[in-house]
Amino acid sequence: MPAAFPIRRLRRLRMNPAIRSMVRETRLAREDLVQPLFVCPGQGVRREVPSMPGVFNLSVDRLVEECREVADLGIPAVLLFGIPESKDDQATGAWHDQGIVQQGLRAVRAALGDRLVLIADTCLCEYTSHGHCGIVGERGEIQNDPTLAVLARTAVSQARAGADLIAPSDMMDGRVAAIRRALDDAGLSNTPILSYAVKYASACYGPFRDAAQSPPSFGDRKSHQMDPANAREALEEARSDLEEGADLLMVKPAGPNLDILAALRRDVNVPLAAYQVSGEYAMVKAAGARGWIDEAAVTWELALAIKRAGADLIITYFAKDLARRLGRS
Repeated sequence: MPAAFPIRRLRRLRMNPAIRSMVRETRLAREDLVQPLFVCPGQGVRREVPSMPGVFNLSVDRLVEECREVADLGIPAVLLFGIPESKDDQATGAWHDQGIVQQGLRAVRAALGDRLVLIADTCLCEYTSHGHCGIVGERGEIQNDPTLAVLARTAVSQARAGADLIAPSDMMDGRVAAIRRALDDAGLSNTPILSYAVKYASACYGPFRDAAQSPPSFGDRKSHQMDPANAREALEEARSDLEEGADLLMVKPAGPNLDILAALRRDVNVPLAAYQVSGEYAMVKAAGARGWIDEAAVTWELALAIKRAGADLIITYFAKDLARRLGRS
């Protein structure tokens, strides 16, 4: 007899919560989560980002407090972004030993030891007076190769300050190889690289630029971030970064690119991260605040979708909310 209705009833395994839990294919864990944080100058600063309710610019002392809360919730890692005291066209604040991220790394390490994995975003846009991810030439073009030296110097400075992972997000060609070589030459060969391998030129980054105070003063970032229409190119970017020495790969933004994440999961065997970016967060928060959606339920469902598509790590501003729910389950 063929295994068809009424013999085969798929609803049998959905009839009560205990059975649904037993046969669930995809599970979230606190170990999957990474909390992004923004560190800024000052003392006692906890300034909410208007377009990202619940997300704050934090002075170093408040960053330590926030990291302690993150660790207490069982979240294993944070991703640090910096808002410097001043900016210039050479992104000096990115690589300076007293840069704001370097200060934050040292303070969190001193306070929490090895309780958290500290990931440093390695880019220049937050530190340049023009807001672009690289050195700008006389004609206004983003110069690839001169930027590599600054990124490499930044990575070494961050690793020396206590970063466990270096995460280049600039999308310059050859930056993983340049950073790997610089780390190795500095005696930091055990520092892994989490490459923003597939980073699209997305409209979902707007609130982040409010948080990091890094909108470009002219033009856009489409000459280096990927065209959202391209999928095959994403696999080439990922393979290229692996060949250059990346240890983990990231897809950004997560939600609009679950197909890319799934394709990459089939194509490579290294750990994959997906970044649920500021616009994704802001849309859920705005709809939740208006009562149009159940914010907690939607947050959970979106995280499940990212995990189901193949992410080992989920970088999300909802990390603390998700960890609290996981703590109750």
